[in-house]
Amino acid sequence: MKLLTFVPEAGATEFTAGETRHIGALAPDGRHVLNLTLAAQSRMGTDGAFAASMLALIDAGADGLARAHELLAEAARGGEATAHLVPLGGISFRSPLPEPRQMRDCLVFETHLIQAMEGGRKLLAEMRDTTPEALGLPPVKVPPVWYEQPIYYKANRFSVIGHDQIVRWPSFSRMMDYELEFGIVLGRTGRDITTQTAADHIFGYTIFNDMTARDAQFAEMQGSLGPAKGKDFDTGNIIGPWIVTSDELTDPYNLTMQVRVNGELRGKGSTASMQHRFDRILAHISRDETLHAGEFIGSGTVGNGCGIETGQLLASGDLIELEIDGIGTLRNRIIAPAG
Repeated sequence: MKLLTFVPEAGATEFTAGETRHIGALAPDGRHVLNLTLAAQSRMGTDGAFAASMLALIDAGADGLARAHELLAEAARGGEATAHLVPLGGISFRSPLPEPRQMRDCLVFETHLIQAMEGGRKLLAEMRDTTPEALGLPPVKVPPVWYEQPIYYKANRFSVIGHDQIVRWPSFSRMMDYELEFGIVLGRTGRDITTQTAADHIFGYTIFNDMTARDAQFAEMQGSLGPAKGKDFDTGNIIGPWIVTSDELTDPYNLTMQVRVNGELRGKGSTASMQHRFDRILAHISRDETLHAGEFIGSGTVGNGCGIETGQLLASGDLIELEIDGIGTLRNRIIAPAG
């Protein structure tokens, strides 16, 4: 299934306090959404609480997913649930997981790491109107630890938006960038997860756009800590358009990834080039630490998946489209503040 969170009216591209959110499943025709929240309430009453939110559905485990499948199948047959089918164009997307229980982002694509470090050297030099050599910046070299274990940081789980929502350009930045990433949502809680059992903990897969203020990021990371404000600003984390349940994505490590800006192809890669796959990532992160159902983990940016690698950063008004085979397209426009 493709599971989403939405507001049941069109055109609501920005979050409003108190808005009503429902969860849904994309219908087989790809043009309608089954409102799982209302369908479950109508058919099951208080037992339909498993569909109140995406976290509620995740917490309901296999039983919750089975009920969601049943409702979707009923709608496809023309049964009672059909009354809760709505046109895809009549809703507004939110992040399928509006507030993850935890949010981490990794760095597992070698091409991106090398090219982004080189781009950072050049950017720092340009910011000071000099050269990397004059600043004493060393040549790019990947540290051995990167090959030995997954590297990650914890992101701002309270600043998450979804497909077609507006990205607000932070006032402190002049150099904004997109990042094309593969992501997972955990469906089971666990500690000391093994590589052999890691797949059992994955609820589903999605697309992640890790928006980045490059000037802030490369300035602050000279202090040997971060990223901080380079990543932390409202609307900076984008997940969507939906979560594809793990049973539907049978080969997650052979998916083409591509990014377009204003319709122009800017970069292309594949999940096949992940140095550390999610089984190793989960085994590493969960050592002596409990991971919880409802957490989100990003892969890090695929090679050529961001502007700092290709020399093409964003301008206000740009439309960013991130696409991964088997999942879909995550689309957002970035808008700078007036003046």
